Amino acid sequence: MIAGDQLATFLVASFAIIIVPGPSVLFTLARGVAWGRAVAVLTVLGNTVGTLLLSAIVALGLGPLLSHSHPFSVVLQLAGGCYLAWLGTDALRHRHEHARAMTTREPQRPRARQIVRQGFTVGILNPKSLVFFAAVFPHFVDPSRGSVTVQLLVFGLIFSVMAFASDSTWGVIAGTAREWLAGSPRRLVALRATGGCVMIVLGALILFSAVRG
Repeated sequence: MIAGDQLATFLVASFAIIIVPGPSVLFTLARGVAWGRAVAVLTVLGNTVGTLLLSAIVALGLGPLLSHSHPFSVVLQLAGGCYLAWLGTDALRHRHEHARAMTTREPQRPRARQIVRQGFTVGILNPKSLVFFAAVFPHFVDPSRGSVTVQLLVFGLIFSVMAFASDSTWGVIAGTAREWLAGSPRRLVALRATGGCVMIVLGALILFSAVRG
């Protein structure tokens, strides 16, 4: 159903957006720095479930529209590119505030159910994921290769699995290097700034692709 080159390009784009320290990664890092590896991984678990549900909602809602409207797909890509660029700019502007927030410890360690629930909330409300699903996924869909909705669902599943692996790695690293990260806000600032730059570049690439297409 999905061509090999189409899938390869999607994997590269997904990797680029997943490794960017957006809301989900920042939340995971904050939990890892504050409470350790176990809390970070549970956070990612809840986040992944939320992300997967969000991707399914987008796929079921956009599939029929994208099947019959190329202009609609272009509009989504333009909107998504602009929004990603805005998120990147916002990350650069507020990198110091985000770094301070990541080292704030709650007075009491949350319970496992609460951790998963909070991760789920961050995942399903993550604007970066929503933009990626709604604006970037359509770029990789080929109506000639079968159901658009099914292709979107497959992309959502692949993306969620990749996100779980990546975010879990971030969480384990943060939990392992708690003192090292918390002891130097500059490292967290640099991490956020790098993520902002990547989002801006990715947004520009999406805009360029939409205009050319």
